[in-house]
Amino acid sequence: MSLSREVLEKDLYKVLGVPRDATEAEIKKAYRKLAREYHPDANKGDAKAEERFKEVGEANEILSDTKQRKEYDEARALLGSGGFRPGPGAGGNFNFDLGDLFGGQPGQPGQPGGAGGFGGGLGDVFGGLFNRGGPGTRTQPRRGQDIESEVTLSFTEAVDGATVPLRMSSSAACKACSGTGDKNGTPRVCPTCVGTGQVSRGGGGGFSLTDPCLDCKGRGLIAENPCEVCRGSGRATSSRTMQVRIPAGVSDGQRIRLRGKGAPGERGGPHGDLYVIVHVDAHPVFGRRGDNLTVTVPVTFPEAALGGEITVPTLGGPPVTLRLPPGTPGGRTLRARGKGAARKDGTRGDLLVTVELAVPKELGKKAKETLESYRDATADEDPRAALFKAAKGE
Repeated sequence: MSLSREVLEKDLYKVLGVPRDATEAEIKKAYRKLAREYHPDANKGDAKAEERFKEVGEANEILSDTKQRKEYDEARALLGSGGFRPGPGAGGNFNFDLGDLFGGQPGQPGQPGGAGGFGGGLGDVFGGLFNRGGPGTRTQPRRGQDIESEVTLSFTEAVDGATVPLRMSSSAACKACSGTGDKNGTPRVCPTCVGTGQVSRGGGGGFSLTDPCLDCKGRGLIAENPCEVCRGSGRATSSRTMQVRIPAGVSDGQRIRLRGKGAPGERGGPHGDLYVIVHVDAHPVFGRRGDNLTVTVPVTFPEAALGGEITVPTLGGPPVTLRLPPGTPGGRTLRARGKGAARKDGTRGDLLVTVELAVPKELGKKAKETLESYRDATADEDPRAALFKAAKGE
């Protein structure tokens, strides 16, 4: 994507409200917050909110792409430092070393990449920074924007996978005018830029800079009868609902990329991508630890002391029976293999069963007498003796 002068004059970091050294995660977080705040669905009929939504999307598209962000930062730095102004030397020499800036060998005029010949480096940089090119540059196909959406799944849906409907809004060709911007569908070629969408002007020092044409707003076409829906822009906000398959085993906060499911491209360009952020509701019984599910199961003192078999529930399946070894302490974890969450290779994790001793709040007369007899029979055993020895360093 080439950066126009209009884009370079904007402080995209200020648009998103992040510092210039913001990480990719901080940029994404700021974008998601602002996108939700100014989304057209939440601001029906608010033109300012819609414009702000587009501005935030443009800033995110550039700053979230490492290559475009670097290009933008370098261009802003050069423009801000006056690096393109002619210096005081004879012949209008520049006040910086072109060989250093564009990767050539300084002091070797006429050599590829050298200060005298420039080679491909100079043309590449200026073509990228200022959108410089011949007629038709603006009419090249352009990839559609990426879209972010969020979905909330139940715990079971996240473990087993689910197909969910997602309603999305994005910029697309206006249906009312078929993307022409003219309600009659017959726009004319802009006489100012002759259909290129660009106008050139002198930048000083022998350079020519290109700006979007103000008469046609960079489209190369002028609508004699502007479409009332898109106001002559040829683009409008489009909403659509699509069925999206969420794979089994997704976790809370996971970001899924669906290629080609984003906003439509311009002038025949490919669709952008759709990023779905998954939120998972908690389950009243089961928990999650990676590919394994977790559950806490209460057992009685006789079961823990004498051992035996216990029945354990599973998520969406029949119960399983586990063997409880004699003398099992509270907090020990048993494993039911293959009863966990689905993995990418088709296998499943395990169900981790944590044993918890169940202490009755009330005892019947017979049960109380039995426990008192047990207490008397084990009076000489102190379960805390080892603890005190360890505390004394013995």
